Amino acid sequence: MKFRSRAARVAVVVTLVFPALGSAQDSSHTLAVMDEFQIQTAVDPQISLDGKKIVYVRRFADPMTDKRYSNLWVINADGTDHRPISTGNHAYTSPRWSPDGTRIAFLSDVDGKPQIYVRWTDTGQTARITNLEQSPDAIAWSPDGRMISFSSLVTGKGPHLADLPAPPSGAKWADPPTAYDRLVYRFNGTGYLKPGYIQVFVVSAEGGAPRQVTNGNFANGGNEFGPTRAAWSPDGKFLLVSANRHAESEHEYLDTEIYEFNIADGALRALTNRKGPDANPDVSPNGKWIAYTGFDDRYQGHQTTKLYIMNRDGTGAHSVTDKLDRDILSPHWASDNTGVYFLYDDQGDTKIGFSTPDGSFKKIADHAVTSNSASGGGSFSVSRTGTVAFTFGRPDNPGDVAVSTSGAMRVLTAINQELLQQKAPGRVEEIWYESSKDKRKIQGWIVQPPNFDPAKKYPLILEIHGGPFADYGDRFDFEKQVWAALGYVVLYTNPRGSTSYGEEFANLIHHAYPGDDFDDLNSGVDAVVAKGYIDTNNLFVTGGSGGGVLTAWTIEHTTRFRAAAALYPVINWYSFVLTSDIPFTSKYWFPGNPWDNTEQYMKRSLTDQVAKIKTPTLVMTGEEDYRTPISEAEQFYSALKLLNIETVLVRVPEEPHGISRRPSHHIAKMLYVAGWFDQHKSKP
Repeated sequence: MKFRSRAARVAVVVTLVFPALGSAQDSSHTLAVMDEFQIQTAVDPQISLDGKKIVYVRRFADPMTDKRYSNLWVINADGTDHRPISTGNHAYTSPRWSPDGTRIAFLSDVDGKPQIYVRWTDTGQTARITNLEQSPDAIAWSPDGRMISFSSLVTGKGPHLADLPAPPSGAKWADPPTAYDRLVYRFNGTGYLKPGYIQVFVVSAEGGAPRQVTNGNFANGGNEFGPTRAAWSPDGKFLLVSANRHAESEHEYLDTEIYEFNIADGALRALTNRKGPDANPDVSPNGKWIAYTGFDDRYQGHQTTKLYIMNRDGTGAHSVTDKLDRDILSPHWASDNTGVYFLYDDQGDTKIGFSTPDGSFKKIADHAVTSNSASGGGSFSVSRTGTVAFTFGRPDNPGDVAVSTSGAMRVLTAINQELLQQKAPGRVEEIWYESSKDKRKIQGWIVQPPNFDPAKKYPLILEIHGGPFADYGDRFDFEKQVWAALGYVVLYTNPRGSTSYGEEFANLIHHAYPGDDFDDLNSGVDAVVAKGYIDTNNLFVTGGSGGGVLTAWTIEHTTRFRAAAALYPVINWYSFVLTSDIPFTSKYWFPGNPWDNTEQYMKRSLTDQVAKIKTPTLVMTGEEDYRTPISEAEQFYSALKLLNIETVLVRVPEEPHGISRRPSHHIAKMLYVAGWFDQHKSKP
């Protein structure tokens, strides 16, 4: 009850202080938390093979049900005839054109649970193709348009320990225990895993009984991180999948190979054989080569994912992006076999690139996005004509469908134009500065409040990204824009360990995280303070996941911040490895298991130096977070309470990692952080 009253007190603080903040600006013309239900996001644009039409997924949140949904929209590649294919509060996802462009396959839960549907474009008639108990995913058309491949879980029985007696007639007994025998037995966003393995199936595009193609007790069609889409061979006789079929698959989690499965009889052949991931196969249209991604696993914290090309029989494998030194995603062959399109992040920006088999590289497009966050990501597709459709975004635009043709880019949609004309986001300024650690150049961005006046003094929020091997960039970020609209300058940066600057920069924190990244972050604050418009008596720090780790680490190393908000952090690396859904990180982020390297684990844990903290700290985690389990936040909260540091623990029901499954919970996250900071402001 005491916790509930403290949490309620924070909620009261949020309610009471925000009108004062809003009065400093015209809140009707700035973004606010309830705009969570107004912003829509375009993702997964799929261009027809003739290059004439694009179908895409349009996400939104509904305030009446407090849930997120998505519909399908279609638009001509010249920007005309923009209209919905589906409507209503459902999840329509993964649209894929048939090779002849006459049909669109997609996934939908319109009939209760996700199934595969096919829509005929000339009449709009739609047929449900599957009636599966376990949800299908990762759909792909066969080259002749007659079949659709997909991935789905084939359930198993799990470990058998005993035969339990039946209850007496009429008795009501409790549910029986559940037994697990795998290293990863629960997963963030999914919960406790069902026994069984994801397999790859094919089904007639006109419906009927699916047929399982892959076989064996292996995750052939993906794992708990998600299903993997099979690639069809041009002759339609084989499916290529990335899978870990090694005996030590649980302990060598990343060691996948590319396998060829014969659709007729399930016969398989391994096409790769090296220590490390081989993933995302795509066969050239002429059937001669396979493009894929991967790296030689050296157990580093970060290892650059390269683009490889090999002969169709698995021989002659070679990397074609060694000189790029950036992570490669989503390879897709050009229709004329001249090379491969792909995504990559460079200095905080997601781009589309193209490489020939001999390694000649060119950039196709900038500013691909995938969400309302400064984090990296994007999606694209390519027509036979070479037109690329992708999601384009900027700091003042959450994302629209765009096309790139022969180097010329055009934005086709304006999904959030009306909202953002009424509520202009704060300006985002790029900044480069030197780290006090070693004078390295560090990139960051400053979000200014709307109607920013450099002659005034503003409170500052340092917001730190997670990962830690990830990046921020000049992308629209709703959370940061809300805080800016409440009168804060928001700084976010890419300290050492961030991706998109090359493998050497990312691995500056190899077996040394958290650590020197603090100097990069602190120097960023110094750089913004030097601009003259920051109230140095009102500096605040927050971050989620890896950013929550660095938030705690920061206040252990400085007292310059008046308050902190550590969101879903890791506090004790020893307990993290034994409770997280990614225990295999122990061999990448540390020299080995915690009992063999206890000193390493403890000196990098926040509990080791927690006694140095003097900063009032809010700690928040979702109750269904299995990535950084809530027990981590509870350890930190208890330590701070034992030290008599002002602190509040916030548990968010039903939420996995990130606290954004329910829109109202995302709103609470933003308001609780801002409310905590406002409560601890130095008053004039």
